[in-house]
Amino acid sequence: MAAYLRSHERPLLMTHIRPDADGLGAQLALHDALVQLGKQPRVAIASKLPPRYDFLDPGRKLIEDFRHATIPNFADCDCVVVLDTGTWNQLGEFGDWLKSHPIPRIVVDHHRTQDDLGGERYVYITSESCGRLSHEIIRALGVTPSHAAANYLFMAMATDTGWFRHPNATPATFALAAELVSLGANPTELYEKLYEAAPLARLKLTGVAIERLQLRANGKIAFTEILMFDYGTTGAVPGDTEDLINLPRSVEGVEVALVFIEQPGNGTKVSFRSKSLDVSLIAERFGGGGHKLASGARVEKPLPLAREEVLIAVEKALEPG
Repeated sequence: MAAYLRSHERPLLMTHIRPDADGLGAQLALHDALVQLGKQPRVAIASKLPPRYDFLDPGRKLIEDFRHATIPNFADCDCVVVLDTGTWNQLGEFGDWLKSHPIPRIVVDHHRTQDDLGGERYVYITSESCGRLSHEIIRALGVTPSHAAANYLFMAMATDTGWFRHPNATPATFALAAELVSLGANPTELYEKLYEAAPLARLKLTGVAIERLQLRANGKIAFTEILMFDYGTTGAVPGDTEDLINLPRSVEGVEVALVFIEQPGNGTKVSFRSKSLDVSLIAERFGGGGHKLASGARVEKPLPLAREEVLIAVEKALEPG
């Protein structure tokens, strides 16, 4: 991977649509390191940047919107690094562009579900975050993460472990966290910006999700849903749904948590969380995928139909044997 990046001057660093802190952190940290090496990397996303991450690039001078690309339309890039996903359906419009451009590419990811994107893959599903893989690449390049990069990497790792609460947080996770803090990462400031600066609209949307919480399978399944009109009534935006999955997951006795989010065009986004069941296998049946205990899918059906089909699939998966 280090040799690959050394042999290219203008890498395009891309992550999945609806970017999260792990994908963005991995992108931005690697960008910082490549700039230190005299490269000319570019960072892009193929969907709107969620407002909660505006603090990462206040003037939007660094994170480009691929959908609004103008001439030369990224034609000057000599390779692509896709971070935190390895599936076409997570790349949006960029996926179509990548399919039609024979540009060298490599995938850096930690999810089990993978498509063949046509390039080399640096995929480790045992890694708690893509941020860790970005850190390993940076070190392999002979670069010490800067203060800013350390902050990006800490954010990536901390958020993908539920701020070190989930089972994917290992001794190695805490060791890397200590290293990043020693390099200048500020956990307190990051936590405040990510979790303690919510606009009122996001809190109102959370209230809607709580009111709609329901149980199935004798309390083993908890789920809620967000409809398109909820954004108008609360003033929230789709990016404000990112943490809602923690609500059904926190209900006592629940084994599998689900959030159903209505999408434009009658589609439904589904988020899966589990305490032991491999929900990635269920998500893959609906065109998605991810980790064993945390996955997602987009079902091209109206929410009521998608909800019932997914709930039945989860109920069957929970049956003994």
